[in-house]
Amino acid sequence: MFFASDNAGPAHPAVMQALIDANAGFAMPYGKDEIMAQLTQTLRDIFEAPEAAIYLVATGTAANSLALATLCQPFQTIMCSPVAHIHEDECNAPEFYSSGAKLTLVGTGDKISAEALRRAYLAEETRGVHGPQRGPVSITQVTERGQIYSLQELADLTAVAREFGQKAHLDGARFANALVALGCSPADMTWRAGIDVVSFGGTKNGCPGVEAVIFFNPEKAWEFELRRKRGAHLFSKHRYLSAQMAAYLADDLWLNSARKANANCARLLQGLKTVPGFHATPEPQANMIFAHMPRAAHKRLHDAGAVYYLLEGDCHSGPADTPLPCRLVCDWSISPEQIDQFIAIAKG
Repeated sequence: MFFASDNAGPAHPAVMQALIDANAGFAMPYGKDEIMAQLTQTLRDIFEAPEAAIYLVATGTAANSLALATLCQPFQTIMCSPVAHIHEDECNAPEFYSSGAKLTLVGTGDKISAEALRRAYLAEETRGVHGPQRGPVSITQVTERGQIYSLQELADLTAVAREFGQKAHLDGARFANALVALGCSPADMTWRAGIDVVSFGGTKNGCPGVEAVIFFNPEKAWEFELRRKRGAHLFSKHRYLSAQMAAYLADDLWLNSARKANANCARLLQGLKTVPGFHATPEPQANMIFAHMPRAAHKRLHDAGAVYYLLEGDCHSGPADTPLPCRLVCDWSISPEQIDQFIAIAKG
């Protein structure tokens, strides 16, 4: 019963087999392998973006940080939500790779509104040379609290960025989960909505470790290549990144895995709603649940070996009926039996 993170689940067998297959013989290094050439065309087709520049790195932090560094200058500030991964979970890597660009936190929740973004932009460049200059906006889809931006919300945010002459980055660590939930095309959720560059995640959805960085306008491609090399994220044996991503995309594995993860989450949510004192905040939209449950339910689950994050408090001391917040994340591999066991223990 492991619901701590979709990072913790196994890689899909098809992806692991692709790594084994790629291990035969020799291949050109540094992204010149034949798999990468084919993969580039595949991703261009999937995103309906024939001129897109596509690069692979091993981690989401590298994808986000190098992409944002390519979009902004050191004296600019990147707009993001207060709970954005680039703010809370990347150890100042965006600031490091951009040589010092700061982050401006927009709004108070996980979703940025167009109005709040406009206010944040208007508040910058008011002190001349003494203050930070306006920079790109970074949007997370699925958000760090499990919510999804609609296509209109994405378009409204990117329109505000363009008002101020800025680009838009999409942190798509859970890109596939959002895509299948919205039922739209990758193009609709990116460049058609005004996104300039996307960090297209694979690691949370069945890959050992690979993320794609996709620039829909290739004008920044060479700069990204230089930043990736200078930042020590250009793999020599690149074919092992290419093989992962190629297998991930083959036969709609990426979409099917995301559908399974979202369906697992829906099953878990439906069952937990029968637990006295359970309530989700907000209502889950993809594969993550943020909720409160009574301390007694948490104690039963932890005593039974369930693994998930308790966000506040101690499940072993205090009144049994005190609600404690938690985060539950489903990946593609969790079985219905594990979900049902978790629900049964929570109910007591």
